[in-house]
Amino acid sequence: MVGKWYPERKGGKTGFVNGGFAYGSVPFIFLFQQYLDLGNYRGVLLAVGFLLAALVAVSGFFFKDPPKNWWPAHVDPLRVSDDPRVRKSLLKNPPATKQYTPMEAVRTGILPLMWFCLLCTAGVNVFGIAFQVPFGDEMGFAGGIVALAMSLKAFINGTGRGVIGWISDRFGRRETLVIVCVVLGLAQFAVYLSGSIGSMPLFLLSSMVSGFGGGAIFPLFAAMTADYFGENNNAANYGLVYSSKVISGLVGSGLGSVVVLAWGYGGAFLLAGSIGLATAALALLLRRPRVVAKSALSPGGAGVDANARVN
Repeated sequence: MVGKWYPERKGGKTGFVNGGFAYGSVPFIFLFQQYLDLGNYRGVLLAVGFLLAALVAVSGFFFKDPPKNWWPAHVDPLRVSDDPRVRKSLLKNPPATKQYTPMEAVRTGILPLMWFCLLCTAGVNVFGIAFQVPFGDEMGFAGGIVALAMSLKAFINGTGRGVIGWISDRFGRRETLVIVCVVLGLAQFAVYLSGSIGSMPLFLLSSMVSGFGGGAIFPLFAAMTADYFGENNNAANYGLVYSSKVISGLVGSGLGSVVVLAWGYGGAFLLAGSIGLATAALALLLRRPRVVAKSALSPGGAGVDANARVN
């Protein structure tokens, strides 16, 4: 929805709104740390669930979409904008060559690659959320320190979304994503190192950096989906990309627990960091699909749909 309203500079706007996903968790980290126990967790979680469901439902009544193919009135798409921010954003992140349907987007091969990259990065992010607390406890850090680390991680997670979105408007979505994947991977190594040597300041810093990288991936993929495949079907197209988060939750927490039991925290954090770095290499393959005229004929005489081909 944000991408539809701000097609000329969607990265920073999407990241700012997306940051609420992380900010909303901050008060509950302390609430659950202090008051949640086996005697009251049913009532607490039920009350929180009803409260948040009501807030989201009421807020949803005020949502609205712009018309199809809408463009902001102050930016003329047929001439170079006078706003240097808009010029640079469109130069680094040119608009889609056509409005792709979900199946057309899948056939380009780029959307499945985006799906896999988000699966890997979100899995690393979920792994950090699931295991930094027990890892910190096992390393001897006080419960309050671990809760503080997770709250800082959540706050930076939200801040990173807006900052990275703003940076991607200026330097390119793919280039920014590669850097974020590298940061996310290296942060996993740093978290394990800080716990191993018992350095509380380094543990807090590493947790924040991990949160920064883990949060920044989501607005990047959201904005990139609109950049590559257009805004008209963005909800469906990004929905396909974002569906990988279902599996990433299972991989990050479920498979992560198996790895921790088999290899210990050291092996698990090293594997998570390596996955982050490998995803950075995969992200270099992401690029905007290019539409080619249907002029070529196959040997059998049928026209070749070049919409499925990419740069």
